[in-house]
Amino acid sequence: MVEAGFKCEHCGRPVPVNDFIGTKNRNHCPFCLWSKHVDSQIPGDRQANCHGGMQPVGLTYKQAGVDKYGKPRQGELMLIHVCSKCGKVSINRIAADDDTSLILGLLDAQALTDKIRQKVMASDIKILDKTNSYQIKTLLFGKTA
Repeated sequence: MVEAGFKCEHCGRPVPVNDFIGTKNRNHCPFCLWSKHVDSQIPGDRQANCHGGMQPVGLTYKQAGVDKYGKPRQGELMLIHVCSKCGKVSINRIAADDDTSLILGLLDAQALTDKIRQKVMASDIKILDKTNSYQIKTLLFGKTA
């Protein structure tokens, strides 16, 4: 079932939401990856008063716990956003229809200012870079021969 969606406040394009592909609760644009600061304490609470633009600044993995042998499991690939108004750092799930060239472009850690890098790292979020590109491409596109 396709829902109405919303208009991206950054690029102005209409953003579809679709329960079938898992984007019913999305809050970022698949075309520019920008989001809006809508959540306050927990993902989905929609209690933030800021409503600033959330700039995509990098990629990380969601914490996934440990396997039955006590080894850390790698979680899903996530976008790192920083609010351009208040500076809050958050991570968001990547959606199937997100622009993969923009996602891969976030691996250019050189684009991060020192201030943003420090803020993200202070939030205990590991920023992925070009050394992780093979693994990320495999997650996005599958294994190639």
